[in-house]
Amino acid sequence: MRYHVSVGGRTVVVDVGPEGVTVDGKRVSADLKPLPGTQVRSLLLDGASHPLLVRRTGAGHWDLFLRGRRLAAEVVDERTRKVREMTSASAKQSGPRPLRAPMPGLVVKVEVAVGDVVAPGQGLVIMEAMKMENELRAEAAARVSKVRVEPGQAVEKDQVLVELEAPGTEGAA
Repeated sequence: MRYHVSVGGRTVVVDVGPEGVTVDGKRVSADLKPLPGTQVRSLLLDGASHPLLVRRTGAGHWDLFLRGRRLAAEVVDERTRKVREMTSASAKQSGPRPLRAPMPGLVVKVEVAVGDVVAPGQGLVIMEAMKMENELRAEAAARVSKVRVEPGQAVEKDQVLVELEAPGTEGAA
């Protein structure tokens, strides 16, 4: 499985498979095991052991505590990365575009309400498709003008899920 891992402004491609682990195409020896009775994991990387505390902070987002330092990490699998590319492919339009379903699926959770102001990258809707949950995010700063779906609702590809408007334009549309 391929993952895109971003830590400290740097993104690497990590491939994990039966033949082992590669980071940006370079084979590494890696193993991650829990230390019994603690929340600490032991990361064995190319023969060196690193105690690591890992806390999930959201879908694909993690806080890593290593040698007294906190590192924020984002881990995105190849499929989620492609979905994100599809949902933000033509962001050249003026004003925020409505959030549309990138594929048929089921709405698991709506993370916003009418009137909410959202930041770029903020989660709006969690959708399940092909037994995978995908968090659909805002492309730009916006105000939620209408939520067109609810949890448990089946949606079709390109169906509008959330309508957005420029912040500060409530009621202008």
